[in-house]
Amino acid sequence: MKLYRRENYLRKIRGFYHADDLIKVITGVRRSGKSSLMQTIAEEIKEGGVPEENIIFLDLEKRGNKSIRTPEALEARIEELGTAKGLKYLFIDEIQNVKDFEELINGFRADGEWSIFITGSNSYLLSGEIMTKLTGRYLEFEMFPLTFEEYEEMKMFYGKSIDPNPQQELRNYILESGFPRTIHLDDIGDKRAYVQSIITEIFEKDIRRRVKIRKRETFELVRRYITNNFGATTSINNICDELIKNGNHISKETVSRYIHALVNAKILYECNRFDMKSKRMLSGEKKYYLADLGFYYADNTDNEINFGPALENMVYVYARSQDCAISVGRFGKFECDFITRNRERNYAYIQVAYTILASKETENREYRPLETIRDNYPRYVVTTDYLFQKRSGISHVNLMEFMKEGKTF
Repeated sequence: MKLYRRENYLRKIRGFYHADDLIKVITGVRRSGKSSLMQTIAEEIKEGGVPEENIIFLDLEKRGNKSIRTPEALEARIEELGTAKGLKYLFIDEIQNVKDFEELINGFRADGEWSIFITGSNSYLLSGEIMTKLTGRYLEFEMFPLTFEEYEEMKMFYGKSIDPNPQQELRNYILESGFPRTIHLDDIGDKRAYVQSIITEIFEKDIRRRVKIRKRETFELVRRYITNNFGATTSINNICDELIKNGNHISKETVSRYIHALVNAKILYECNRFDMKSKRMLSGEKKYYLADLGFYYADNTDNEINFGPALENMVYVYARSQDCAISVGRFGKFECDFITRNRERNYAYIQVAYTILASKETENREYRPLETIRDNYPRYVVTTDYLFQKRSGISHVNLMEFMKEGKTF
């Protein structure tokens, strides 16, 4: 099957296709499309004139490769396949399945005959030993499930119908999830069953192997609680108190450990508060966003959408996919939904709402935090409106059109 090419990621990596001195590390939640991205990179390299025998692709979760679990076994397989002359291109999918792979991969990098690409589905891939042994020798490219504009593009690419009403198409995206495989499933129940299977796979392969979990039911309570409250301000104390109130006695240390496990598995992302006056991150309460909204709807069978947190989640993931650092902003007594900082270290300030046209009170609530900001960085009110308000030099933009045009904050 011809693959949809995710240009947002390909253009970040293209300049390094032939770099034999840097390991290209693609990270992201399971089933977000990392394997397909590597395949499209390999296709582009072949289209550029590289012979097929110079391209080696190893998926360590495929049946024939499941015995490759040690550096020695991996080295033997690479040596067996890598006999071509000239620069060779090595693609290894889910390399975290090989314990202590770092020295081996760094050894191939040091040979100067290999351009190396690896993927991993959890944050442990870039922690501990690899950070020590590969510092300055790798580049990380973090991948997310489909953002809204990718969702529409991929549907068109595979001949799936798109609702002509953009508001309805937005609903479809939120309810169906952005995991690429769900594009090929027509039934909403099948889509949710697929996402539920991803949750199970992540627990078995990325969490249970790393974290000691005595009671799966207690872990699931924490996961469901934080998933059901994505986008809400919360703290370890809040979560613990709520669970205890419902008869589930759990320590703060355990809750903290479980949340870190979910973050490391890239199901959740922590969004800290940033104080603009002190230029410091604030400890305590945070917001948590989901790698994909499908994680919420896999646990909740209704089709009711709370657009406030859903749109915030979309903006959060979109900004992260554009390589922005992102946090909740505080300005004295006011907060704005997000402050972003792009690769050029320029800030932007963002308020997110379904609409500001319902009432003047709603409009004021979204504009006032931004109106207190005195610097010259851009300020946005992001909604689903197609009629735009002009006020105080703040850009009022439509979320769907902003994404489809590939704009950045």
